[in-house]
This record gives sequence, structure tokens and C-alpha cells, in this order.
Amino acid sequence: MRAMILAAGFGKRMRPLTDHTPKPLLKAGGKALIEHHILNLKAAGFNQIVINHAYLGEQIEAYLGHGEKYGVQIEYSAETEPLETGGGIYKALPQLGEGPFLVVNGDIWTEYDFNRIPKNLTGLIHLVLIPNPAHNPGGDFDLKDDQVSAEGDNKLTFSGIGVYDPAVFADSVAGRFPLAPLLREFMAIKQVTGECYSGQWMDIGTPERLQQLDELLNRA
Repeated sequence: MRAMILAAGFGKRMRPLTDHTPKPLLKAGGKALIEHHILNLKAAGFNQIVINHAYLGEQIEAYLGHGEKYGVQIEYSAETEPLETGGGIYKALPQLGEGPFLVVNGDIWTEYDFNRIPKNLTGLIHLVLIPNPAHNPGGDFDLKDDQVSAEGDNKLTFSGIGVYDPAVFADSVAGRFPLAPLLREFMAIKQVTGECYSGQWMDIGTPERLQQLDELLNRA
């Protein structure tokens, strides 16, 4: 199974840190945010990784190269402008193989063990959900047994980690589009499974959260 790291955002909420540095290259615990993902993916056997980029993307390519120093193979999907999550994944489909693939948001940090990811889907999508953090108290999706639905009384937050069958994008067209409507479409036909992960996870959406992560990792 191949993996994709989403790294094409502008990082507007992280300014001024991102005025001259793309968000995935901001450091915490002595490593760039995207390096934490690469190393965790490598530890779980994901050796082929696709990274999309737009804003200051040449810096990401120069920093990571083709993955030799991490023991993985990195390919890039360059976007002239950010295509949002759905459009970014769609553009990279030719690089992601014919089977299900893993996608990870580049602006999160987690200790999630990617070995837990199902290699064979029982539907077309599998999402990792987490208990609702303070910045998203209402949650996103409901999880009952292993089925994820758009509505419910006990919503959890989407972690930014998911597995997708390429068939999810069969009716999509090139261009900019979000992922959430597709998720809800397939939830409606019960093609989305999920799990709840209660371990370490952070959305690195502000300079303050980056500082909190840096302090956490430096204490470890």
C-alpha cells in the first residue's frame, strides 16, 4: 500500500512562521513536521510515499529529496495552486497505484501506529477518528461499531488519516474540490468504516500549538 502526505496548503494560520517556510518544514522536536510522518510511515512498512505541494513546494523537494535519507521512495505531485484535499488526491491518483492507499494530513502530529491501518477494506473508505479536541467540540462524524455516518449523537473528530479505494474518485474531475462531500456521499451508502484512536494527536494549526508540540517532544 502506498501513502500520500498532504502538504499543499498555504499555512496562513501559521504566519509569520510560514512567510518564507512551507508549513510542513516547520520544526518540532528537532525535526520538520513532515519528517515525523515519513519516519512513522517507514516504521510501519510504507516505503512509497507521494507528497503534494504548492506553496514554496520547491523547498519541500529540496529538503526531502527522493527519500533516500529516510529509506523510502518519495514522489511529488506539484500543484500550481492548492486543489483542496479532494482535488489534490485526485491529481495524485496515477502515482498511488491501483489498490487502496493511505492519506495523512501534513498539518497534524500523532503517535498513531500506521501498522493498524487495514490493508483490505470492507468498504471503500476507512477513517481514523479521535475524541473531540477543544478546537472542534462538536465533532465531525458518528462511529457506531465500525460504521461511520454523517449524523449521530456521539460524533468524533476526523483525524486527517484515512484509507481510500481509487473507486471513490471514479466520478470526480480534475480541479479544486473538497473531500468532505465525497465522504458523506459514501457514508450514505455505508461504504465508510472507521476506528477511534485515543492516543497522542495534535492539529498543528497555530504557532502556539507548534510550540506546545515542540515542548512535548523535547520533554520526551
